[in-house]
Amino acid sequence: MRWSPPSSRLSAVVVLVAALTCATDAARILAVETMAGISHWNFMSGVLRALVDNGHEVTTFTPFPSADGHRPRDNYTEVDLSRELLAARDGQVLDVMQKWRTPVGNAFQWVRLSRDTCDKIYGHPAMRDSLRPHRDGRPPFDVVIIEPFLSDCVSYVAVQLGVPLVFVTALPAVGLMERAFTGHAANPAAESHLVAGHGVPKTFAQRLSNSALFAYSNVAVEYVDRVLKYTEPREYDTVPPVMPSLVFVNGHYVSEPPNPVLPSVIHVGGIHLRPPKTLPKDILEFIEESSHGVIYFTFGSTVKMSSMPEHIKNAFINVLGQIPQRVLWKYEDELENKPKNVMMKKWLPQRDILMHPKVKLFISHGGISGLYEAVDAGIPVLGFPLFGDQHRNIDNLVNAGMAISMDLFSVSEETFLKHVLELINNKKYMINAKTTSNIFKDRPMTPAQSVVYWTEYVLRHKGAPHLKSHAVNLTWYQYYLLDVISFAIILISVVFFAIYKIVKCVYKCTSICYSNVKAKIE
Repeated sequence: MRWSPPSSRLSAVVVLVAALTCATDAARILAVETMAGISHWNFMSGVLRALVDNGHEVTTFTPFPSADGHRPRDNYTEVDLSRELLAARDGQVLDVMQKWRTPVGNAFQWVRLSRDTCDKIYGHPAMRDSLRPHRDGRPPFDVVIIEPFLSDCVSYVAVQLGVPLVFVTALPAVGLMERAFTGHAANPAAESHLVAGHGVPKTFAQRLSNSALFAYSNVAVEYVDRVLKYTEPREYDTVPPVMPSLVFVNGHYVSEPPNPVLPSVIHVGGIHLRPPKTLPKDILEFIEESSHGVIYFTFGSTVKMSSMPEHIKNAFINVLGQIPQRVLWKYEDELENKPKNVMMKKWLPQRDILMHPKVKLFISHGGISGLYEAVDAGIPVLGFPLFGDQHRNIDNLVNAGMAISMDLFSVSEETFLKHVLELINNKKYMINAKTTSNIFKDRPMTPAQSVVYWTEYVLRHKGAPHLKSHAVNLTWYQYYLLDVISFAIILISVVFFAIYKIVKCVYKCTSICYSNVKAKIE
């Protein structure tokens, strides 16, 4: 079902979806995708699909609406945000890396972008209509599911409706606003920052840089957010933000080192994975006719591979033409010197390809959704991380013994060929990949079951406030015990000062007594 702009249609759709009386166990869910990246929507749609399949009524605002006429379920309605939030696809390699390489360094730009997104969403006529209560005062929805970024403005819709808030993040960790969202902050001695170049801070230098990165990002984001609230006030700034009852994270312990998390932080990494479908005939024949197996090569939907510098493209082409394996390469343009063992297409069914038993290697940029597909299939990975969390994602698979990481702009034919052959011919990588895959699949509940259970849990317990940490009530100096440490320092200083004074007084008295005794003796 698709929302459409005319007022009569708008009222009819929103009232139909929001006011419809469902079965007693069906909830009315309002979902908002704030990030115009296909990988973000794949994760969000996986969460929503689980709820829709379980009978809940879902109305979602998305920049990636379904194809016209496609209606997955009667209890699912979409509002098209593709005009408001322009999708990031097929960007130039250098431009994308320049834009995303240091999101923390561009705190002002990213916080403003997050607030601009809130402006566009809250200004949409369907959202304004959705926020109107029923005539009897009841809210039109029971829970709000939304993806946050770098501003607490996303919680405004839940505040207005007076319903529980659930965050969904397509990143493998809670991210740059963990303290704001959960009350707790990551320990930089054991957990890498989201945009750090390593999966685990193992050395002193890594722990030092990691600590500096955490400190800077926390202070910078908080400072910029306060400045913008003062200089560019909005209606959503007038109400205090609320903490989420749950945070669904696209994480799992095969791609994310174990760390202490609150019970309200639920890892559902891989929820976007679906059963593989039959491959198109030409691709299937290309794979099955290969006697040495197949390599799958892609940098995802954000980066246009044809925009790579010529010397890098030539290195890839020369090496791929030397190896006995066939190569499926997601590439946007035509190449005159394309090797005979390479098939190029603008789009390839990645999930279905990786699940084929003849696929031996996945060459990837390190997007977490694609890596989960490789982990699920048990395929080794050669990573060329470009920006954001990708360095961290690849390094975690390197630590699992199923991947090798390379730098795209320093790649040479010799090193590329060496690592490709190492990953294909050294059986330890495939063994480790299969072991990691088994761990990934061994869970008490599927990701979809976890989403349904915990969402319904929050609804049953009216927002589940008992899952929220007391740390959300602490100021930053209380949370980091700076007041306690200051008191301890003052107390110790007073004690030492008192001891010093006492010793000094005793010494003085002793000296006087000694002088008097000595004078009498003389």
